[in-house]
Amino acid sequence: MVFNYSFANQENKKLAYIVSDMSIPFWRIMSKGIKAKADEFGYEVEFYSSNNLKKVELLNLVNALDKKVDGLIISPINSSSAVTLLKLAKNANIPVVISDIGTDKGEYLSFISSDNKMGAYELGKILSKKMIELNWHKDGTVGIISIPQKRTNGKERTSGFLEALNEANIKSDGIYQQVDFSYEETYNYSKKLINEKPNLRAIWLQGSDKYKGALNAIKDSKKEGEILLICFDAEPEFLDLIPKGVLVGSAMQQPYLMGSKAVEVLNNYWNKKEVNKEYKLPILAISKDNIQENLPTIKINVLGIK
Repeated sequence: MVFNYSFANQENKKLAYIVSDMSIPFWRIMSKGIKAKADEFGYEVEFYSSNNLKKVELLNLVNALDKKVDGLIISPINSSSAVTLLKLAKNANIPVVISDIGTDKGEYLSFISSDNKMGAYELGKILSKKMIELNWHKDGTVGIISIPQKRTNGKERTSGFLEALNEANIKSDGIYQQVDFSYEETYNYSKKLINEKPNLRAIWLQGSDKYKGALNAIKDSKKEGEILLICFDAEPEFLDLIPKGVLVGSAMQQPYLMGSKAVEVLNNYWNKKEVNKEYKLPILAISKDNIQENLPTIKINVLGIK
């Protein structure tokens, strides 16, 4: 759909972006998309990182409302904490766009998400193909280090990925849910999977920024060349690691595009343009076979590199 924007009465509109944890690159890239589109429309925008703490998240919302913002974009800690944020925003009569994660219930203007299930499904197909090529598919298993399964996107990722494995008759074996998203946590969970699952042939990390924790666990266990690593989202280093085969691939969301879309939705709302209740953006399932052709899109929409 092509939109013709009207800029009447746009001056001095203020936005707030409340995000679970700005230390995670994915959210920083999303904030870049928000900032770029806000600048384009002449909006002010302030960013509030909740450091993955619900008390801080709630305080951030209160502070944003105290500053009389005109619109909110939220990437909540999880789908349950989003409910409280939406309730308070509704009481203040402030429109809210949810950019990723989702909510268990509540009223909001629009939900911008990635097609997590399809992206994870396509990623599972990439891993299945690789395991079949290596003849590891009959006895080899896949361990999962997941984002919290209370999150809507976490459930969808796991569901889509397992569907692809099931189609190839490859078994999953063990899942650990991330809590603090640290290097140490990723390393320790990877070591546990390696030590506890004798038939482990691959680890799926449902994130990207702590990929070194998983790689180092594989190396320290002397399992290089015996256990594959496949990820979700992307880091700049992936542009080298995937072609080299260090990583089998990654399902890359487009956080820059998501952030830009969230501001665009608010602009449409204020200009009485059409707004959909949900926008589900595609995820790029990237392997060494298709990374070059997707490089321009990856650089801007995935990594926020202009």
